[in-house]
Amino acid sequence: MIITGMNHFQSVCKKKLVEWYSNNGEADTPQTPPIDISNVFIVWSCKTLQNYKCLASTTVSGDGIYAEYTYNGDKQELYEDVYKKITNTCHTEE
Repeated sequence: MIITGMNHFQSVCKKKLVEWYSNNGEADTPQTPPIDISNVFIVWSCKTLQNYKCLASTTVSGDGIYAEYTYNGDKQELYEDVYKKITNTCHTEE
């Protein structure tokens, strides 16, 4: 895989998250409809030397999905880490 710029990288990452979502039981459940690229957004991204990184999520309310993509320009490999929010706790004291 050869990434040709930031827009290309972000587009690839969005497609990969849609694929992951569809292949890992998140889509097509009674609570969660299938998603497409319009349901994925980039939270943050950067390029350092020949490497790219971005954080992506979905617009699906309550799914808790968060993905991190890293492109290694030396090896021309894309790494994908997908996380799901387990809890959301507010702490007001130590």
